Amino acid sequence: MTGIVYFVGAGPGDPDLITVKGLDLLRRADVLIYTGSLVNPALVDRTGADIRVDSHGMKLEEMVALMVRQAKEGRMVVRLHSGDPSLYGAIVEQMDLLADHGVGTVVVPGVSSLFGAAAALKTQLTLGGVSETLIVTRPAGATLEKDDIAALSQYQATMVIFLGTGKFDEILSKVRYPRDTPAAVVYHATWPDERVILGTVGTIAKLAEEAGITKTALLIIGGVADPDHPGRRRSVLYS
Repeated sequence: MTGIVYFVGAGPGDPDLITVKGLDLLRRADVLIYTGSLVNPALVDRTGADIRVDSHGMKLEEMVALMVRQAKEGRMVVRLHSGDPSLYGAIVEQMDLLADHGVGTVVVPGVSSLFGAAAALKTQLTLGGVSETLIVTRPAGATLEKDDIAALSQYQATMVIFLGTGKFDEILSKVRYPRDTPAAVVYHATWPDERVILGTVGTIAKLAEEAGITKTALLIIGGVADPDHPGRRRSVLYS
């Protein structure tokens, strides 16, 4: 292998929520490639990179060619992904092509927006007496022909839905949760303009629409969206 590309999780938005290791790599980078529509500009400003490339709109092959060229010339290349790269980050296809060109890769985890949303709600995604299981999924769309939302919802676990803003009505018409099941929409978790909308499976789509939330939000369904849920019990760890 000649050269290395570092895939770094930027965290959910707050620039202080990048990991210590991720920030160190960001500061030492010679080349930074990031998606400007998803990564907080305040975090980009912390890089020492002389070359900064907003990858928004770039084709996969174009972006990989840039990384290959810079890495093989001996520069430290950081590919900065929003949240954690392992969740809807499309990093494997990038790493496969880099390997084809003889370039190594290192992945540095980040704080996912789903954890930022839980923090905004002041709840746990797994909560004793309410839910011990977390399901993370997304609706069908331009890059997914068919989703599993209806089937997955039968388990009545906590469900976090990415990439669904603008489709809340469609999503909630599929789920098998009772209509009075707590639900929440968290927009821009941990960003300065973060917004939290609380409701139920039957009301949350309309509430989000009325609030003008049309992008960059997570939908959370399940009793954990109500931290005062009557089924909640004390953890045996502290009993």
